[in-house]
Amino acid sequence: MPAMVLLQTALPYIQIGLSVALIVAILLQRTGASLGGAFGADNFSSGFHTRRGLERTLFHATIALSILFALSALVNLIIS
Repeated sequence: MPAMVLLQTALPYIQIGLSVALIVAILLQRTGASLGGAFGADNFSSGFHTRRGLERTLFHATIALSILFALSALVNLIIS
C-alpha cells in the first residue's frame, strides 16, 4: 500500500506539470486560420497544410501530452 499512498500524493503534481506542458504546447502551435477566416472569408489554403520538422514534432508531442493527461486523470479517479 505505500506505493498507492505515494501515487496519491504525487499525482496532483504530475497533473499540474502535464497541464502546464500541454498549455504551452498548444499555444506554440501555429494556427491555420487567419482573422478573415473567423468572419467567413474564403480560407481554403489553411486546410491543406503539411506539417514538417519542429511543427510536426510539436503536434505529436501535444497528442502524447493530452493522452498522458487523460490517463493521469483516469488513474486519479480510480484511486480516489
